Amino acid sequence: MAENKLFRKKSISSILTNSTSENGMKRELRVVDLTALGIAAIVGAGIFSTIGNAAASGGPAVSMLFIFTAIACGFSALAYAQFASAIPVAGSAYTYAYASFGELMAWIIGWDLIMEYSVGNIAVAISWSEYFTTMLSGTGINLPAWMCTDYVSAMRGFKDAAEQIAAGIPLDQLSRSLQEAFTAWNTAPSIAGIRLIADIPAFSIVVFITILVYVGVKETRTAGNLMVLIKLLILALVIITGVFFVNTDNWVPFAPHGATGVLSGVAAVFFAYIGFDAISTTAEEARNPKRDLPRAMIYALLITTAIYVMISLVLTGMIPSNQLGVADPLAYAFEALNLKWLTGIISVSAIIAMAGVLLVFQYGQPRIWMSMSRDGLLPRKFSTLHPKFKTPGFSTIITGVIVAIPSLFLNLTEVTDLTSIGTLFAFLLVSGGILILDPYGEGFKSRSGGFVVPYFNSRYWLIPILIACIYALYHFAGDSNFLAQWIDGNRFQLPWNELKHLLPELVFLILAAILTVLSSIKKWSLIPVLGLLTNGYLIAQLGIINWMRFIIWLVVGLVIYFTFGKRHSILSKPK
Repeated sequence: MAENKLFRKKSISSILTNSTSENGMKRELRVVDLTALGIAAIVGAGIFSTIGNAAASGGPAVSMLFIFTAIACGFSALAYAQFASAIPVAGSAYTYAYASFGELMAWIIGWDLIMEYSVGNIAVAISWSEYFTTMLSGTGINLPAWMCTDYVSAMRGFKDAAEQIAAGIPLDQLSRSLQEAFTAWNTAPSIAGIRLIADIPAFSIVVFITILVYVGVKETRTAGNLMVLIKLLILALVIITGVFFVNTDNWVPFAPHGATGVLSGVAAVFFAYIGFDAISTTAEEARNPKRDLPRAMIYALLITTAIYVMISLVLTGMIPSNQLGVADPLAYAFEALNLKWLTGIISVSAIIAMAGVLLVFQYGQPRIWMSMSRDGLLPRKFSTLHPKFKTPGFSTIITGVIVAIPSLFLNLTEVTDLTSIGTLFAFLLVSGGILILDPYGEGFKSRSGGFVVPYFNSRYWLIPILIACIYALYHFAGDSNFLAQWIDGNRFQLPWNELKHLLPELVFLILAAILTVLSSIKKWSLIPVLGLLTNGYLIAQLGIINWMRFIIWLVVGLVIYFTFGKRHSILSKPK
């Protein structure tokens, strides 16, 4: 009976029947379109903004972090591909969790995906605004600072700037961001003592993209493909031009701050990959989802990883990595080398690229709402399709509201890490779902002819791989890596106010040891096990503060589930 209450599952056949009976959506997307959507979702703020801070901390070695993160995503991508092939339904990881873990975990991952897509798009909208206002400034159009700055950044920046000015540092010698914040706070109009500071460009682009997505899949596909083509051509120009200005001396040392510095960029680097799972939300609009969804996921991941590695190496070769901790690192690097003709092109490319990310995320999130609504976990209104456009109209509007309004007031730092932890959590559950339903590579025992994760016996492969990874970690970072410090007891010598931030690392090590033993004994499929371990390692690096924020979000979601979803679930109704 316990399963009937919280962990009741939906069979794959019932999921397919339910989605087919209610699907009035247009099947317009081919493998090229799906791959383009994946590239559009991945190549955005990560490469034009957050890569700068990651490179400043990790140095040229951040290119290796991109590869490692891609491998971690690759393990999960294969798991996604099998689920997408067997369950070609719009709900993505939410639907997959319903079939493998049961209703409660499905709700948790669905609620997590809503956070991931929402917060991710807020971050992208903010980055888009920064590039857009910079481009306008280059043409002589200067928006008032209070109209293109979020309230949080302005308040904090003003405080920091005021302290430095009081210490005798002139305003014009402060960083550009502090100058802008100081100006925004001092020049903003106010009502009843409240300063009217808001990021209007970020709000406006979200509204525009939401309208485009609301209109239909064909229009979204056309716009997405065009954006991808433009930004790939411009990125190729950036790479080819930048190669001629690479100074290999800037690659020495390769990891100036060791493994700690490299891993500090995990959140920023992983943020660059959060979009590839958005492909799975298009399952009910793909022409041949069983075949095309797995292909598109793998193609998009391979193409974007190659781009990220080349860009990071060229960027850190052009100027010293410690100078790249700016909001627009690509434009900054070429401007520093007096290649100002290219900075304008980069700004245009960034605007297009991040608009593409917004497009895909605003396209994908309503389909999560729709799937949860079909199952009764959300009000029925969320699954209604527009009679003309055949899109989840109400869900699309709600998605626009919950992204557009926060983008007015929040800053990039506040949301990036939270997006990464949400995505990694989804990847963990999808990899775990494969182990529950198909631990021995039997294709869910259904032989549907779809994609199946290749089976390698963990008993023979896992331990040697882990030994090689541990050796590489020691060789690369020596005593500074986190594993060595736990073994030597250095972590335990820290005061509690510092040790508590490392608890996710300790939890990961304990669970990793248990998983290694079980998978070796039970001969589980190697790839989903590696997906659990690699994504678990990455999520452990995000720190306890991000986990606390994530848990608060989940608690809010659980309140909604127990007060509405559990009672209205279609599985609670008598057959």
